[in-house]
Amino acid sequence: MKPTILDGREVSASLRSSLQEECKELVEKGHQPGLAVVLVGNNQASRTYVNMKKKAAEALGFHFELIELPEETSEVELLTIVEQYNRLQHIDGILVQLPLPEHIHEQRVIEAISPDKDVDGFHPVNVGRLSIGLPGLKSCTPYGIMKMLEYYGVDLEGKNAVIVGRSNIVGKPMAQLLLQENATVTIAHSRTQNLSAVTKQADVLISAVGVKGLITKNHVKPGAVVVDVGMNRDEEGKLCGDVEYNELLSLVSAITPVPGGVGPMTITMLLNNTIEAARHRLLTSAYSYTSR
Repeated sequence: MKPTILDGREVSASLRSSLQEECKELVEKGHQPGLAVVLVGNNQASRTYVNMKKKAAEALGFHFELIELPEETSEVELLTIVEQYNRLQHIDGILVQLPLPEHIHEQRVIEAISPDKDVDGFHPVNVGRLSIGLPGLKSCTPYGIMKMLEYYGVDLEGKNAVIVGRSNIVGKPMAQLLLQENATVTIAHSRTQNLSAVTKQADVLISAVGVKGLITKNHVKPGAVVVDVGMNRDEEGKLCGDVEYNELLSLVSAITPVPGGVGPMTITMLLNNTIEAARHRLLTSAYSYTSR
């Protein structure tokens, strides 16, 4: 039997259609969702990604502001701009595109963004809320993976879920989200001994380490669901993931392709987070998720 291909483009299109309707409803109530993105320097990959976010946000009907700053912008200057946007009432979400120039401390910038406008879901307040099951803005990539698994009806209750990768952006928040669905979660990483013995226990295997070809048929049990978060380049320069995709097609029950799997979901969940932040502003005059 052929596996289910977990198509992020299909899921993303479905979610964006719903988000567009939600945006229209907010506009009718007198508030257009607003997203501000700060881009520091001339990293071409970052610029391309920001342009994708701009196009997606405007297509849904958002107000979008791009703040472009030169490479030599100081940390103090950047923090001042972030604070200014924290106070702007027409901006619901703030995103400072990473990576930043080496002279700027990324964590200080992340912590400077108001937690209620932190649409990346990176602020320690939102990370803490996720860890104890309180409402808050969630990290976009793992949140998108959860939406994809839900769309395809993947049952997580009581299942063994193994995450390969322990980053603050994917691995750790992914574990928290899976726990909320009553999965039994294991986090493996670069220093895990006998990795294949760990991953073969997985009913749901998520690889997010950025190592081409890391996950082979020797790492996966028959019938597993495999989610590939890796973004790598092969010898021909083509985009590929952590998983040997073709090798696993005859083994797994469901799998994400690269490209076209997890990737499209990340920007969609950024838009979703902005809508959530905007909607909350209509429910309370204070910027707090405690009453949500």
